[in-house]
Amino acid sequence: MTHAAVTPCVVVHYHEIALKGKNRPMFVRRLGENLRAATQGLGVKEVRRLTGRLVLMLTSAAAVEEIRRRVAHVPGIVNFALGYRTPLQLDILKEAILEGLAGRTFQTFRVQTKRAFKAFPLTSPDVNRDVGHYLQQHLGAAVDLDTPELTVSIEILPHEALFFFDREAGPGGLPVGVSGMVACLLSGGIDSPVAAYRMLKRGCTMVFLHFHSYPILSRVSQEKARDLVSLLTRYQFASKLMLIPFAPFQRQIVAEVAAPYRVVLYRRCMVRIADALAQLADAKALVTGESVGQVASQTLENLAAIDEVASRPILRPLIGMDKQEIVAQAMALGTYDISIIPDQDCCTLFVPPHPVVRADTQVLAQIEAKLDMQGLVQQGVDTVQVLDFVQERGRVRVFPGAVNMAPSATGAGEPG
Repeated sequence: MTHAAVTPCVVVHYHEIALKGKNRPMFVRRLGENLRAATQGLGVKEVRRLTGRLVLMLTSAAAVEEIRRRVAHVPGIVNFALGYRTPLQLDILKEAILEGLAGRTFQTFRVQTKRAFKAFPLTSPDVNRDVGHYLQQHLGAAVDLDTPELTVSIEILPHEALFFFDREAGPGGLPVGVSGMVACLLSGGIDSPVAAYRMLKRGCTMVFLHFHSYPILSRVSQEKARDLVSLLTRYQFASKLMLIPFAPFQRQIVAEVAAPYRVVLYRRCMVRIADALAQLADAKALVTGESVGQVASQTLENLAAIDEVASRPILRPLIGMDKQEIVAQAMALGTYDISIIPDQDCCTLFVPPHPVVRADTQVLAQIEAKLDMQGLVQQGVDTVQVLDFVQERGRVRVFPGAVNMAPSATGAGEPG
């Protein structure tokens, strides 16, 4: 833009946040903080909170395409657009829009105006007609109010006007960080990363727990967990991954428990350890990728038996989804190709051919009375390895971490 008062920006709109009443400022503030974190180092001068929207003020050297890519991953945004700010003068606005359309080819268009500043002397239809007539005169394109090739969007604010042409969809939901910390049991398969993402969109901050059977099995599942957490960190900018050796527990269960009950015992043991680690990490709930009836351990009876040993809620955002729905979300999210890398999940180790599908909780209690469950749980807590993932300028770096500390961006790390 040649006019000095016309400056580039990104206009961000939200939806669900607008329904939060007196708590809305807190949600909007957090969304602004997340946008600043997502666009760090790309030429965003300021994230300004305006009526019903956020606006990213850009420098002339801003990396626009990278900004657009990162903004598209910020939960809480319903849509956004690269646009421009102009003074609240209609002549300047019209000239800027005409210049912004240079090089575009279209036969039909419409103008849509939102007048958040009601004291502006022209109504929205007045602005639509004035700007539309001006563009029609200079471009020769026809006005089509129903199915235009191009829509010119204008927003009239108290001290400025915004305009843009191409809206892009955001993830929707709530900003990460407004709903508290949860701990996700991340298997490395298809389901749990999707479950984690769905909870990120509900405003939760995520700590990840991965149970592995190394050295009985290879490190592949741990490598997959690292790759999945690296990908999911682009939504919350800092993550914690806890790697828990599970082979010692499986050996003891195999030695002392009848085959049909082993899988449910594995899950109950995992939940107890996850519960203890969640307590240390100040996580208010556990998250799993289970859905009803998908495998033998996910019947209603077995899920109830697993819930029984948790001291905090177990959230299952995929509980009513079928596998194809989950796969479609994993592919859209970008986790699918990682999840299908061949490996042996620790829960498949020593799995019997006919696991119990309706576990009797009294039988489970009798079995567990013969095991040192408290000792097993403490062993899991004591042997956990913790990694912190931090997104810095679009790159995720990994550092040694601690269970009960927030992820840190300092220290000697390695590329993620």
